[in-house]
Amino acid sequence: MHTGKYVFAQLIEFLPQKFFQRIVMEYQGDKYVKSFSCWNQLLVMMFGQLAGCDSLRELVSVLGAHSRKSYHLGFGKSNITRSNLSKANENRNYQIFEKFAYKMIDIAQKKRLTKEFEIEGRYYAFDSTTIDLCLSLFWWAKFRKTKSGIKMHTLFDIATQIPTFIHITEAKVHDTNAMDEIPYEPNAYYIFDRGYFDLSRLYHINLIGSNFVIRERGTLQYKTLIGDELLEESDNIIFDQVIKLTGPQTKLKYPGKLRRIVFYSEEHHRNFTYLTNNFEVSAAQIAQLYKNRWQVELFFKWIKQHLHIKSFWGTSENDVRIQIYSAIIAYCLVAIVENDLKLGRTTFEVLRILSASLLDKTAIKELFNHDKTEDKNEDSYNQQLSFNF
Repeated sequence: MHTGKYVFAQLIEFLPQKFFQRIVMEYQGDKYVKSFSCWNQLLVMMFGQLAGCDSLRELVSVLGAHSRKSYHLGFGKSNITRSNLSKANENRNYQIFEKFAYKMIDIAQKKRLTKEFEIEGRYYAFDSTTIDLCLSLFWWAKFRKTKSGIKMHTLFDIATQIPTFIHITEAKVHDTNAMDEIPYEPNAYYIFDRGYFDLSRLYHINLIGSNFVIRERGTLQYKTLIGDELLEESDNIIFDQVIKLTGPQTKLKYPGKLRRIVFYSEEHHRNFTYLTNNFEVSAAQIAQLYKNRWQVELFFKWIKQHLHIKSFWGTSENDVRIQIYSAIIAYCLVAIVENDLKLGRTTFEVLRILSASLLDKTAIKELFNHDKTEDKNEDSYNQQLSFNF
């Protein structure tokens, strides 16, 4: 079926090209373009991500060394130069790539909905990662006196392990402000760390019929309505209480009832206190939900280490956004390929093998037919950065 096709050419068959072209037409991305189209640009950016190129110069050098293969890889007939790629990234509307990234997210998430998880329902972790930039080059993202930076606020589906919402801001934007941008779903669960402890915004989540789980921050004044007694031998749950805030400001910001759960972690040898507006799920399940919040931080580590969003190939805001969305598209593509071909490997392993084989003429599935135990030692080293798709 794939005789004579490069691995990268096989990969792009999993991309919904017709949908991408509709987006390009909507934003007139290819208007006045003679050779290097938006589709060519997307494939070049994804090739650079999957090949692990650290700079635009390195990416163009690699493509130049394999220029005879460019057409068969989907890059078009013309030679790719730093100039035309740089101009495309700077001038073409980043929303083309953003919209396509969300299409890839939707496809990957739907394919992963069959994944079994300990708790039924839709559960999302929300967090951000800051990417430091050079002030002299990225002046538009000034963060402090001597540096620039951006934040990538991410809503991460815990069950499917797919990022479902990406909000990019300057690094100086406080995390709680990004809570206003989340596309909340009724009855879904949203898990936050203490940096998002904003009672007014949490009460808004409650009013729209969604659930939240968050670690308690500071010393709250409250009265206990139910559960004032210490629990014994109950899945390490010390307290499972229904409370009402009594502080002069806090009771105004959150006038409703809250559930307060104190959990003892044997791993950390300390207590953790969680607040939630859900009174039906067991306290142990709430604690387990919060524990799974760390998956979004593992995602940040994974995408920074194995894809390229730490060092950027251009300096404009448009450049940066296109590169970030290209990384998200590449991440989702790996998830889709693993799922559709039933490879049974971790994301890191799939990416590592694909990255080393982009210019091979081997069927993708054949790349993964060797004994999985051969990679056991190396995978265990990278286990903390891996996701089991």
